[in-house]
Amino acid sequence: MARIIDGDEMNMVGRNVRRLRMERGMSQKTLSDRLETHAVYICRGSVSRIEEMRRTVTDIELHGLARVLGVTVDELFRDESAGDGT
Repeated sequence: MARIIDGDEMNMVGRNVRRLRMERGMSQKTLSDRLETHAVYICRGSVSRIEEMRRTVTDIELHGLARVLGVTVDELFRDESAGDGT
């Protein structure tokens, strides 16, 4: 059975996590630290791997990332390259 995500990419949100983090002026370490205040433990190195789409992301981590970045989980999946915002 084929995976939902084919190829080398291990998540669908990494590019948006990076974009949103940078728009908010946060370092990867700051994002990691803020996630910890929500009981979501992702080290700085794992944040890097998520952004490079070399690491999967759990549902709990998605929820935490959305809360810390101030967006909905749906927004983490938004395809900014589509041009229509969806």
